[in-house]
Amino acid sequence: MFLFVAIYCINLQAQREYLPTEEDLKVFHKTKTYIVLEDNPMSEYNFEITDAIKNYWTITPYEFIEYDEFEKKATDPSASFLYTATVMFEKDKSQTRYVFLCLSLGGEYPSMDEMKDIVNIPVSYYGVEPEHYTYKLGTMVNFMQKHVEMITENPDMISQNIFKEYNDNMSAIHDKTLYLIEDEIEKSIRSEARIKAEYPYDFKLVTREEVKEAIMDKDKDVVFLHKVGPEGKKFNARVYKILIGAGDSNFYYFDYHKVKLRKPDALLKRDLKKLGRARD
Repeated sequence: MFLFVAIYCINLQAQREYLPTEEDLKVFHKTKTYIVLEDNPMSEYNFEITDAIKNYWTITPYEFIEYDEFEKKATDPSASFLYTATVMFEKDKSQTRYVFLCLSLGGEYPSMDEMKDIVNIPVSYYGVEPEHYTYKLGTMVNFMQKHVEMITENPDMISQNIFKEYNDNMSAIHDKTLYLIEDEIEKSIRSEARIKAEYPYDFKLVTREEVKEAIMDKDKDVVFLHKVGPEGKKFNARVYKILIGAGDSNFYYFDYHKVKLRKPDALLKRDLKKLGRARD
């Protein structure tokens, strides 16, 4: 669903570009979803995705499977799969790799690379320590199923910019507390006074632990920044900026930019200004 020409590598190498159809969505709702775990049984991802599914997943029956079962079951048209994939964009000369959380349909495809995507979300830059993002998996899983329900009811909304539809909710964050982690925002605005000059609503500079606590508490008054970028290592790489409700798992803002000299790997001053000026 995430809507860009990409190369997915789950020990796989291929191009695929796909938007779900109404028929795909009908098929999905009749499937059993297999949650693909990583090879390492002690991985942080496995613990967090297990909790996320048990706490949130209601849209289809589900079952956890080991990674080596994925390929065997992938041809089953009555199955869907939730898994992580390493993504590299076809026209990206920086060859930057990202990790996406993907929800796809099983079936008889020429290869697993051509599985039909229902939705996928960027979760991290490849190589980032898992503890930087795994605590957010519950909100992402909950968002994914709510998103699928929305496009099932409103299939005319399916487009290559579908996540930007959520920017219509931008002004709703003015009634909430915006949680920002200092090293994820542009250096020129890394102070409360400078943030307030662009965003005159309630916000708080927090630690990752405080974001995690808000998510665990399902705090409906908190919106947090989910940033995915190359951690300052590459120019021309994409930086995704998503604002997610800790309690409701809604997206309130979605955008991305490419890292340049004056556009660092961070939430930019221009993003904050846009959020501050948002109107109903």
